Amino acid sequence: MAGHSKFKNIMHRKGRADSVRSKLFSKLSREITVAAKAGLPDPAMNARLRLAVANAKAESMPKDNIDRAIKKAAGGDAETYEEIRYEGFGPGGVGVIVEVLTDNRNRAASNVRSTFSKYGGNLGETGSVSFLWDRVGQITYSASAGSEDKVMEAAIEAGAEDVESDEDGHTVYTAFGDLSEVAAALEASLGAAQSTAIAWRPRVRTPISGEAAATLMKLLEMLDDDDDVQNVYSSEDIDAAELESLAG
Repeated sequence: MAGHSKFKNIMHRKGRADSVRSKLFSKLSREITVAAKAGLPDPAMNARLRLAVANAKAESMPKDNIDRAIKKAAGGDAETYEEIRYEGFGPGGVGVIVEVLTDNRNRAASNVRSTFSKYGGNLGETGSVSFLWDRVGQITYSASAGSEDKVMEAAIEAGAEDVESDEDGHTVYTAFGDLSEVAAALEASLGAAQSTAIAWRPRVRTPISGEAAATLMKLLEMLDDDDDVQNVYSSEDIDAAELESLAG
């Protein structure tokens, strides 16, 4: 869901919003169910569930869907999902991290591996990519939350570590352990966030363009479309104008 968000925002504007939203709701429901099953089925007593429900609400997921996902876990009807992380490299040596929630490890591994292979990538061992990334808190806001200066000022006041802003919105980064505190402070000054999550952030981004960039975008899109895949993170650095043309 998260990761290459700028590309996904462009795709939304190109008319894929309905299909993307359907996939998103499915993944949000799965995260809610897994979180409820792993702890208490009460968001007030379960931090992971509270975060999952907040993200679902931010995406305008119907309350009935949220309640159904929680009840599914509480009633013992939920499938048993494994959380697996795959790491590899896409075209041009771009690092890619894929987080999976699956009820079939063999299917997930086969699908992820074949997608990497089809689009010129290679899966690596666990740790082959993530050692160059940081585990961080990530809070996203739409552009309507305010100007770059306003969001930056709010983020500094809240104790965030960094902010990235563009025409699509703002991404605030926090230390891993500060996410809840910073998110609460930002909500008080900017309103509810679009999403709040623990994410992977690359320390170094890899410049890529041309055919390699086009193939990478196909790889990321296919991974994100996989029903078992929850999140995809990638370390590409693509010129904004070229990114628009790739999504056209």
